[in-house]
Amino acid sequence: MNSVTLVGRITADPEIKELNDGTKRTNITIAVQRNYKNASGEYETDFIKCVLWNGTAEATFNYCHKGDIVGIKGRLQTRNYENENKEKKYVQEVLTEKITFISSIDKTKNNREER
Repeated sequence: MNSVTLVGRITADPEIKELNDGTKRTNITIAVQRNYKNASGEYETDFIKCVLWNGTAEATFNYCHKGDIVGIKGRLQTRNYENENKEKKYVQEVLTEKITFISSIDKTKNNREER
């Protein structure tokens, strides 16, 4: 079974892209703090790329901002591509099935036009 559940802060304001077929996509990165301290006594953070599609992408674009805390449920996927030097590169990301808006840094910002 391939299932991922994460809670973290969005690292940058989401941007939305509409593809040629009308499909909408948003990519976000969330900072997820580990639940244990390292040898220096500090919590480390993982930065995890997430992909959102269509309605989920639009809602995230319209209502989420850098620093907001979100919950993500989805699945891990690996894809590959060839760069300009013909080298094969691999990317791991979470294909988001559901996003939950947990808290916002600035509650007065509720849509994209106010940014």
